[in-house]
Amino acid sequence: MQLVINGERGDYPEGLTIQALLNRLGIAQRPVAVEINKKIVPKLEHSTRGLKENDTLEIVTFVGGG
Repeated sequence: MQLVINGERGDYPEGLTIQALLNRLGIAQRPVAVEINKKIVPKLEHSTRGLKENDTLEIVTFVGGG
């Protein structure tokens, strides 16, 4: 399935949830905000929200510092 993640198109397996995608990208343990097709998805939905062909995602990770 084709997804656009942070502006880059790529091929991913069918049936991924947001959480499975974050695991695949190696960022599941980091605090993130996820937007799909211009709508923010609450963290509570990451394990149940499935991804569809041509979804456009923006994934933002948070970095602390001073």
